[in-house]
Amino acid sequence: MQSLWPDHIGVLDPQGPIGAAERLILLNATSIMLAVVIPVILLTLAFAWWFRARNTRAIHLPDWSYSGPVELVVWSIPALVVMFLGGMGWISSHQLDPPRPIASSTPTLNIQVASLDWKWLFIYPDEGLATVNRLVVPVGTPLHFTLTSNGVMNSFFVPQLGSQIYAMAGMTTHLNLMADKPGTYPGLSAQFSGDGFADMRFDVVVMPVEQYNEWLRTSRAGTSTLDEASYLKLAKPGIVDKPMLYADVAPGMFETIIRKATGH
Repeated sequence: MQSLWPDHIGVLDPQGPIGAAERLILLNATSIMLAVVIPVILLTLAFAWWFRARNTRAIHLPDWSYSGPVELVVWSIPALVVMFLGGMGWISSHQLDPPRPIASSTPTLNIQVASLDWKWLFIYPDEGLATVNRLVVPVGTPLHFTLTSNGVMNSFFVPQLGSQIYAMAGMTTHLNLMADKPGTYPGLSAQFSGDGFADMRFDVVVMPVEQYNEWLRTSRAGTSTLDEASYLKLAKPGIVDKPMLYADVAPGMFETIIRKATGH
């Protein structure tokens, strides 16, 4: 299966508030660390040049062993770096907690996600639809994902929207994302899960609200149904060549997937 992820797209090109906040954290952390790394590299080169064997002006003090000011600088700078990075991580881990809802006047769109071998199943419980390897959402709408797995642990990740999270059999995890601009953004599994892992990718298609509503209308006109029988067929290990659409979903299908993953 051809890769859906162009080389130039990633976490440094965020298209939503969560991804943008995570990029800011990455840039801030890099800047803080470079504030230490760059001076250390420059001072290392400067000391090596100044204390070279041919420099008779360099003073060598073989009996020197301690300096309070030097010790203060040597220990205070790493301590400040740890404090800055730790404080930034503490604050951002609460602000960007995956289950934390995104504040918005637009109603949240609920999406149930099941990782299969080796494909992604997306169920729209409020719309009664389901898709495979293609997630269609409206722009500017908070997205609440409830995730599980039908077998091995997997990792759901849309780099441009942010916050990868694990999907595990018999339990659910929660993630909130939002896309600011229309477009097609690649998603993938970031957790090795067997032979088809490399092709376990999907598209997130972000549409204007009017276009999304039209997609819902035309999708409901289909005839395929996701029920227990069709799910068991879909869940068999294998790669799908193209995205799939189910125009109708049996009630409680997501809960059925969780129960089957635990053998109930």
